[in-house]
Amino acid sequence: MRTTCVIAGGGPAGAVLGLLLARAGVDVTLLEKHADFLRDFRGDTIHPSTLQVLDELGLADDFHRLPHRKAYTMSLETDDGRVMRVADLRELHGKYRYIAFVPQWDFLDLVTARASKYPNFRLVMNAEVVDLLRRNGAVRGVRYRDESGAEHEIEAVLTVGADGRGSDVRRAAGLAPREFGAPMDVVWFRLPREPDDPDQPFLRASSGHLMVAINRETYWQLAYVIPKGGFDRLKERGVDDLRRTAVRLMPFLDGRVAELRDFEGVGFLRVAVNRLGRWHLPGLLLIGDAAHAMSPIFGVGINLAVQDAVATANIVGPALLRGEAPEALLARVERRRTPPTAVTQAAQRIVQRVLIRRALESRPLRLPTALPRLPLVRQAARRFLAYGVLPEHVRLPSSQNGSQQMDT
Repeated sequence: MRTTCVIAGGGPAGAVLGLLLARAGVDVTLLEKHADFLRDFRGDTIHPSTLQVLDELGLADDFHRLPHRKAYTMSLETDDGRVMRVADLRELHGKYRYIAFVPQWDFLDLVTARASKYPNFRLVMNAEVVDLLRRNGAVRGVRYRDESGAEHEIEAVLTVGADGRGSDVRRAAGLAPREFGAPMDVVWFRLPREPDDPDQPFLRASSGHLMVAINRETYWQLAYVIPKGGFDRLKERGVDDLRRTAVRLMPFLDGRVAELRDFEGVGFLRVAVNRLGRWHLPGLLLIGDAAHAMSPIFGVGINLAVQDAVATANIVGPALLRGEAPEALLARVERRRTPPTAVTQAAQRIVQRVLIRRALESRPLRLPTALPRLPLVRQAARRFLAYGVLPEHVRLPSSQNGSQQMDT
């Protein structure tokens, strides 16, 4: 099969890019290696920057009809009872003054369903990329394996790797990111939520421990931060130890921790912070986690990926409509998106060093209690959390009906 743009990876970056290009009239094939989107994602935070993009695409109303939870504030609580409000999004200017927590599979279903209304968009599930097609020194598509094990080839003017931090496309291209390191990993688990529990998400910091609580209406999504490489030691101590820790950090959970029966109910995230020095080759572009793995700090991974997708469509989309993808335009995407990625990762690494590492090493936390009360600091914190460093807006026009032709 031949298409104009083949995108590997049906996550937020790939799905949004597929929609934007199809909407403009570009022939697009989106490959997703799994059979569906129904996986237990933990990165479900949709920030105002992404809500604005959905609004510009006419999807905001449909999005808000999905089951979701709005978070207006982010706070940190310590052993001595101090509560530091990190950001209050209600003080933002603009239409969206909250972070929306929504199951990621619902978000992806929404975006791909809208893209599928265009005849020039094709979504292929159970499609695992195994290699890149090359011709005359340029990438010209992919080879993928379907669920039966049969292999297929798709030729394309542009190949986009949006297949996450373990990117098969990146590996096939021979590109390797620079690792910046992280002092922690994260384990995830759920416990029931009662109506009189706290309402907004918060971070609980204690000597040697950090835990994040996210309100999912009927249950708490809990993220317990552990030292890097410490998951095996955690399992050796047993699930009872994890239950006791949860109650000590969040006493209102007492009486419910028995719901966590064993480590089968515990998910594990190996935290990585990395970034490619080069995001593109002739005919190939990497975006989202394939180009830069983000720490879970600030919960901005989805939103950075969506911003990459919007920038790619804005910059490369007009050329793709002509059947071209000059490498100079791919380089422009990298130049535009590298600075906000680097700044965000730098902020994450500062938090890792001054808060996460100190807490995990049982060192005293020196919280700047006066600093967050300064008006300029409050404003900068909430804008950074809501919009990031360089929010993108949809500039690529819609062709209304999309292209009517796909060459197969």
